[in-house]
Amino acid sequence: MAKYESKLDLCFSALGDPTRRVILQRLARGPASVSELAASHDMALPSFMSHLKKLEEAGLVTSDKQGRTRTFALAPDAFAPVDDWLSEQRRIWEGRLDQLDEYVATLMKDRKT
Repeated sequence: MAKYESKLDLCFSALGDPTRRVILQRLARGPASVSELAASHDMALPSFMSHLKKLEEAGLVTSDKQGRTRTFALAPDAFAPVDDWLSEQRRIWEGRLDQLDEYVATLMKDRKT
């Protein structure tokens, strides 16, 4: 997990903002230009661009410039660090809950005898 640690911090930081999550939801439908992405957000373009920059720094999106048009798309395997971390946490907590279940079952069994 150490190989993902700084990447994971960047991902969670980027995902922590609702504007950036809306951008990612839109990009899940396919690539879009900056102007298309910004159209549904009531903010100045430089502020909006800072959101896109944060997503790109986190490795969640990629950009491509053709002439004067910059297009953004979801990065391949963008959520791998987050998915790996969540899977590990799920495995740990499922194991702990299984142990708790066994302990409670043992207590209930001992109580009956």
